[in-house]
Amino acid sequence: MAEKTVIVMEGDQTGQELLEEALRVLDASVIGFEIEFRRFDLSLQHRRDTRNQVVHEAAAAMRETGLGIKAATITPEAKGDVGSPNAILREEIDGTVIVRTGRRIPGRAPLTGVYAPISVVRMAVDDAYGAKEWREGNGLDEVAYRTEHISRRVCRQVAEFAFQQAKRMKAKVFGGPKYTVSPVYEGMLKEELDEAAKRHPEVRYEPQLIDATYALLLTTSGEPLVIPTLNRDGDCMSDLVLQMFGSIAGSESLLLSVDDHLRPKVVMAEAPHGTAPALYGKNVANPMAMILAGAALLSYFDTENATAASRAIYEAALEAVADGVRTADLGGSTSTTEFTDEVIRRVRTKLEVWETLGEAGAR
Repeated sequence: MAEKTVIVMEGDQTGQELLEEALRVLDASVIGFEIEFRRFDLSLQHRRDTRNQVVHEAAAAMRETGLGIKAATITPEAKGDVGSPNAILREEIDGTVIVRTGRRIPGRAPLTGVYAPISVVRMAVDDAYGAKEWREGNGLDEVAYRTEHISRRVCRQVAEFAFQQAKRMKAKVFGGPKYTVSPVYEGMLKEELDEAAKRHPEVRYEPQLIDATYALLLTTSGEPLVIPTLNRDGDCMSDLVLQMFGSIAGSESLLLSVDDHLRPKVVMAEAPHGTAPALYGKNVANPMAMILAGAALLSYFDTENATAASRAIYEAALEAVADGVRTADLGGSTSTTEFTDEVIRRVRTKLEVWETLGEAGAR
């Protein structure tokens, strides 16, 4: 009997190819236990054919199972087309927190010398996105307006998850909003961060204004960090953080819905990259980010064997790169499928050795 059911959201072009590589790693013959995969075709053509009904169905399935993994998809630019499936998924699973983690890839020189992982925990809703905008006046007297809002509920969820993530990473919660300039609006997130710090006294907490956070990141190197942010700030911050490590190949992205007890109730994992149409069908794209998305999803199964498999996948992927098994984007000549094959070989070996050594070996 399958241990968990994961909703698989198929995508477009290279995004779909890399999803299939990640699913190969999550096969029972590799990780040692069954996962039921329920597939939904979120390719652009099928979204058009169903007028986005398939996206709503995938979201409903995720609400039921609590777990999803999504391939990169094409968002058409034309007005009146099907738009982005991410916006629909985010709304229908009540996704309020996005987590993106940057980490050093062996053999890839970070841009600033940073080598400890950094997670950006941001609002997935509210703030500048979805705000009403309008203009009044003419000529140089024309004025543009925008309504923005954030809620205490979402602020609390972001703050709490930031501390949970920091505890998991043995990291420090670092940064925060511009609460000195905006004590009412941005100060709400700062208030919730301060309260979360009281609930988690074991986690180090160093609040900084968002501008200081950007500046100080350029001098950081040896300390793992978790950076909580508003929606707009986090969008910019996560792009910066991932590029600080020289490549987004070692990163995964999580969208979370949080319950009233501040625990994740739905988790959707994906890679932070797009569909890479220029690489489609060439078997050269790097599957590591998608594979790590699968590993991250396993960590939310809350079972010992899934936790061990998650760790094995993370280690196998990064160790493979360290040993020179690299796709073209990392300066190597390994194909997409060859890289996955090597990760699978290493995962099987690790899990077998850990099982032989007993439970202590997998910790």
